[in-house]
Amino acid sequence: MIIKNLMVTGGCGFIGSNFIRDLLARPDFTGRIINVDKLTYAGNPENLAGIGEEYPGRYLFRKADICDRRLVRELFEMDEVDAVCHFAAESHVDRSIRHPEDFIQTNITGTFNLLETARASRGFVLFYQVSTDEVYGSLGAAGYFTEETPYRPNSPYSASKAAADHLVRAYHHTYGLPAIISNCSNNYGPYQFPEKLVPLMILNALEGKPLPVYGDGKNVRDWLYVGDHCDAIWTVMKEGAPGETYNIGGNSEMENIVIVEMICDVLDEMAPASPGRSRRNLIAFVKDRPGHDRRYAIDATKIRRELHWAPRESFVSGLRKTIAWYLDNRVWIDHVRSGSYQDWIQEHYGG
Repeated sequence: MIIKNLMVTGGCGFIGSNFIRDLLARPDFTGRIINVDKLTYAGNPENLAGIGEEYPGRYLFRKADICDRRLVRELFEMDEVDAVCHFAAESHVDRSIRHPEDFIQTNITGTFNLLETARASRGFVLFYQVSTDEVYGSLGAAGYFTEETPYRPNSPYSASKAAADHLVRAYHHTYGLPAIISNCSNNYGPYQFPEKLVPLMILNALEGKPLPVYGDGKNVRDWLYVGDHCDAIWTVMKEGAPGETYNIGGNSEMENIVIVEMICDVLDEMAPASPGRSRRNLIAFVKDRPGHDRRYAIDATKIRRELHWAPRESFVSGLRKTIAWYLDNRVWIDHVRSGSYQDWIQEHYGG
């Protein structure tokens, strides 16, 4: 399979921008990337600053809404799109609880528009759906999500992503559209919008602000460094079988409170505050959110066995890289902390 013109939706977001940077640097990808992004609150063009000059003729940006089917069709034709890597989605759970309609429109209708346009396009080679482990619901104390685990979404966010996954699967089986789905665990790393757990804790700790932890802090997630995720996506795009689903995990399952404590300890080492003061003293437990799934954990046996992929980073090594990046990129942080970010913090944490 040769991809000449790859449309990456949501390419100015956290994972999408890391993927674009990663893919353009790879010797085994010589095609062109068309980045389609609406530039909502988490879509930040600064994530890809200078990328067009670094790879002349191989990167295009199109500001567009995937909910506009006519415009999507025009972009497919104008840019001769022959593959899609679909990141664009409203996220995350907290936002979906407050404003579910946006999630229905972007995550379901937007995916439908892309699928309809792709199946009508000549020479189309691949539709890649980037999804989440949250579609599977909540695990008990034991067991893991596999590719055969039934979907049991518990929030408007995960329900909308589940619906999109079902559409992608249906378009493969009904229309023969070459399509692959991957479900990943929690990502972290450079360029992540500061509402998510890891960057929120890093930045609050640096500024001496409270570190808000939901409930008792014992909710468990599997953590995947974004660079490893990008590597896995490209591996699946090249070697995965159309119609298949692949779970991508980081082999780093731990409680949220442990993550926050690790962030405090690494920051105390890399950017010490006043002598003798531990940033663990900033941890503050807050009321749990509605429908908060207790545990997610990925079984990534299939991608390891069939495609010979495994993460390179441990959580410790990935976290240290992530904290170092945030310490070195204060200008990016200052720019991204816009009014919409401040409104979100006020709405959810009261300041």
